[in-house]
Amino acid sequence: MAVEFGLALVERHPASKLTQWMEDIEAVVPLIQGTFKSLWMTDHLFWSDLYTYEAWTVLSFLAAKFPQFDIGPMVMGQNYRNPALLAKMASTLQVFSGGRLYLGVGAGWKVDEYAGYGYDYPTPGVRLEQLQDTLEILKRLWTQPGKVSYSGKHYQVKDAYLEPKPVPPPPLVIGVKGDKALRLAAQYGDWWNVSDAPLDVMRTRMALLDQYCTEIGRDPKSLRRTWFGRIVTGQTEADVQRWASSRDTTWTRQNAFVGTPAQVIEQMQEYVAIGVDYFMLDIVGQPDADVVQLVSDEIAPKVRG
Repeated sequence: MAVEFGLALVERHPASKLTQWMEDIEAVVPLIQGTFKSLWMTDHLFWSDLYTYEAWTVLSFLAAKFPQFDIGPMVMGQNYRNPALLAKMASTLQVFSGGRLYLGVGAGWKVDEYAGYGYDYPTPGVRLEQLQDTLEILKRLWTQPGKVSYSGKHYQVKDAYLEPKPVPPPPLVIGVKGDKALRLAAQYGDWWNVSDAPLDVMRTRMALLDQYCTEIGRDPKSLRRTWFGRIVTGQTEADVQRWASSRDTTWTRQNAFVGTPAQVIEQMQEYVAIGVDYFMLDIVGQPDADVVQLVSDEIAPKVRG
C-alpha cells in the first residue's frame, strides 16, 4: 500500500483573536493540497486555560469547508460520548461528507478532563472493557439491519435503529498501545494507530499485533499500521532548534521526527521499512509556509517514493 500523509491539527492555542485557529488552517491547506490526504483533530476538552476546540464540531465543519480532504478524530475518547450516539454521529457525517470519515477511537486517558467535565475515570481495565463495548456497538449499528440490541459490561443498546446506514462504514482507527488493547485492534480495527512511538516500540507492538491477528485467523496485512506525532524540521540545525523551542518539548528525537529534511526522510523511511504506511503529522511551526512546504514538497514525496 502506498505511503500516505495526514495533517494533525492542534486543537489548542494561547488566548488570542478568536479567528486565529481557522486562519492558520486556511493558510496551511493550499501548501499541503495534493500531498496530504486528510485532516485529523485530537479529542480534548481543555489544556489549562488555552483556547481549546471540541473535536466533533470541528470535524463537521472541516468536512464541509475542505471537501478535498478526508477527515478523522485522532482519537475519540470512548467515554466522552455515548457509543450509540457516536455511531449515529459518525454515520451522519459519513453520509454528508460522501464517505470521507475515518473514526479513530481509544480508551481515553486525560484524567483532568474527566474530573473537570464530570466524567467518571475508571481503571485502565474498565476503560478497555468500555472500549470493547463501544467498538461492538459501532460495528453492529453500522451493519446490522433493523433493530439492534447489545448488552455489554458497561454499555447497552436495545431495539435501536440506525438509519441511514453509513456507506461505506467509516474505517475504525484503533488508537491503543498496551498488550490487552492490541487484541481489540486486531479484532475490530481497520487501521491501528499509536502516538509518539519510538521505532523500537513500534516494532515490538507491531510484532505482537501480528501475533494477535494470526491467533484469531486474520491476515495481519489487512490491518493498516499508522503513526501520529510531531515533525520538527528546518533547512539547518539552527532552524530545527528554533522550531523545537517554539512549542512545548514533550517529545524527543526518539519519539518524533526531528532534523533537517534529509535526516527526517531517513528517520521516516525506517518506519516505512517495518510496515508503517500512513503518517498523521503535527508540523511544528505551522502555519509558517517555509516549514510546511519543506514537509509537503521535499520530505513527503521522498518518503512516499
